[in-house]
Amino acid sequence: MHYRQLGRTGIEVSEIGFGAWAIGGDAWGPVEDAASIRAMERALELGVNFIDTADVYGNGHSETLVAQVIKNRRDQIVVASKGGLMGHHRDPNQEPVYDRPEKIIAAFEESLRRLQTDYIDVYFDHIWWNNPRETEAFLTAFDRLKQEGRVRAVGVSTDDFEYVQHFNHGAALDVVQLDYSLLNRKAEQHILPYCLEQGIGVVVRGPLRMGMLTGKFTAGTEFPEGDVRHNWPREDWYQAQLGQVQQLSALTSQERSLGQLALRFVLNHPAVSVAIPGGKTPEQVEQNVEASARPLLEEEDIRQIEQVTPGA
Repeated sequence: MHYRQLGRTGIEVSEIGFGAWAIGGDAWGPVEDAASIRAMERALELGVNFIDTADVYGNGHSETLVAQVIKNRRDQIVVASKGGLMGHHRDPNQEPVYDRPEKIIAAFEESLRRLQTDYIDVYFDHIWWNNPRETEAFLTAFDRLKQEGRVRAVGVSTDDFEYVQHFNHGAALDVVQLDYSLLNRKAEQHILPYCLEQGIGVVVRGPLRMGMLTGKFTAGTEFPEGDVRHNWPREDWYQAQLGQVQQLSALTSQERSLGQLALRFVLNHPAVSVAIPGGKTPEQVEQNVEASARPLLEEEDIRQIEQVTPGA
């Protein structure tokens, strides 16, 4: 496993982390808690030191599972969590819910309770729309939490460049979590260059496009009820991206699977600190972690990627 600095925070993170959304059990199809714990344990055995969760994943269940894995080695693990969406599924044009710092701090303390810890290394605003009242409330709450030593770094999970700029007023932003992959290169246009320039750490969610870039889906794939991907096969973009995945498969070899190619691609960008693919089983984790040891992308790889998925 290779390690990188998380922007200017001074926190060292494994370049492959563990994304703990799926283990919440309410958005990615069936998952067993015992398998989820084994998957996280295997990740840590292989050198992963960054786990990303959120209060809304499984309505807190993901955080409770993470707690079981970190409890005897808390100082060895960089734990990231997010707040702001719990009970917040609504039209963002409505009145803000998290409009006071006290509400955000209360949600943070609930995450502490579930994680069974007294601090969170990286705490994200999970509201990706730019509502000024909520944004200012988060900024005030984050400042208090950092001064109290209960968070080491703060960030926002968004793909909105203007929101990133607003949140970073006064250099308040330590980390950005964003969607970036071979099939979604929009972040290359503005956010990634900005983060690199500002020394803001970047956590990449969706590096495998929610499983698409493992090559295991087909036109006939069916996702169960309750899976966030349930309606994908009926979408035009899904068929188009299946075609792109097939073309990208030509770049695989015995040394590098498609998923490992996808992870190496996002890690190739100099702004990126850590990629957080999910993993429900130890076998999936092993495949993800091995990407850290796979060959770096060469100019010919980039040239062929550009032909299939041009940069932003």
